[in-house]
Amino acid sequence: MTDGPVIIVGAGHGGYQAAASLRQAGFSDRICLINDEAHLPYQRPPLSKAYIKGSAGPESLMFRPEKFYLDQTIELIAGRAVSIDRARRKLLLASGEMLPYGHLVLATGARNRLLDLPNANLPDVKYLRILDESEALRKIIPSKTRVVVIGAGFIGLEFAATARIKGLEVDVLELAPRVMARAVTAEVSEYFQARHREAGIRIHLGVQATSIEAQGDKDTGKVTGVSLSDGRHLPADLVVVGVGVLPNIELAAEAGLPVAAGIIVDEYLSTSDPNISAVGDCALFASPRFGGSLRLESVQNATDHARCLAARLTGDKKPYDGHPWFWSDQGDDKLQIAGLTTGYDRVVLRGDPAKKAFSAFCYHGDRLLGIESINRAGDHMFGRRLQAMNRSITPEQAADESFDLKSALA
Repeated sequence: MTDGPVIIVGAGHGGYQAAASLRQAGFSDRICLINDEAHLPYQRPPLSKAYIKGSAGPESLMFRPEKFYLDQTIELIAGRAVSIDRARRKLLLASGEMLPYGHLVLATGARNRLLDLPNANLPDVKYLRILDESEALRKIIPSKTRVVVIGAGFIGLEFAATARIKGLEVDVLELAPRVMARAVTAEVSEYFQARHREAGIRIHLGVQATSIEAQGDKDTGKVTGVSLSDGRHLPADLVVVGVGVLPNIELAAEAGLPVAAGIIVDEYLSTSDPNISAVGDCALFASPRFGGSLRLESVQNATDHARCLAARLTGDKKPYDGHPWFWSDQGDDKLQIAGLTTGYDRVVLRGDPAKKAFSAFCYHGDRLLGIESINRAGDHMFGRRLQAMNRSITPEQAADESFDLKSALA
């Protein structure tokens, strides 16, 4: 059991869940949730999709109303953490306030990777990770006619599909030879490329933006288009950038904690300082299940990290052994991924891409690594249950539609 207050830096999925799970587990000391955004803690997945499409206000995204935090005596503190005094166990906020802690939880998340191009700071060049960015896009879209999306990852394609539904002309730029190349198999990439093109989205592969063209003042000018590495020019009055994120590791690094591609933690999510842990997108965690260290950007990872840590801080110490899963809604299609498919050398399709419902079972040899499902929720749930049972099925069984997947779970 941890003694003293628990201070949580970051109020995203991981930070919120850590606070809620601590109270649920019976932790009775002070809990402070440091939030550097002017909102109650909220859900991020709808920001690139449903929130931009709809008319509901920010309150529709909130995990819980303000009353929940009052009832649970979870202190929401608006502000930014600037340094950690590990010797005295105190956290300094930008306001000058010092918060003593028994345990410090770093749930600092990640931030947008910024575009380093001429005119990238103009008002009509937008990013999409936090609520204020989504709100700004929702307000500006009705006045725009053509958008260039830089980056064909999940966020870029989710927004592209949303913008097209809202009536904009859409061009998507991607340096890789296929969309979502780092996240999914070629079969799934090809399906989504075709679906987005059917919707009227123009996808440009193997090219990158070299400059953003504009008219007017360098700080307030109007975007007119994007120049490409192959010499072409795409007209646009809006540019949306989705070229990845950077983990927020600076607070930990300045406190002398080991960092790399994230804040380094062990299988219990503890840093080298036993009084400090890290969870979620910022954490590079040791994984007994997968070997080595991982940093995952997903809601599942953040919330499961938080639950594991809350259990440890209240006396139930177990290594983190989560089963990764991810999803992305793009237009009418839902992509769901169970497992980590990195390193596959064989893909077996189940279902029919032509019918807009299939799954890619990804194998290394005869070992099933994960399942990428499109509009086949049953296959996805099967994959998650199979992972939890540490079982597999053969490639031949996966390819055979007559094989009853449920039999592998019996």
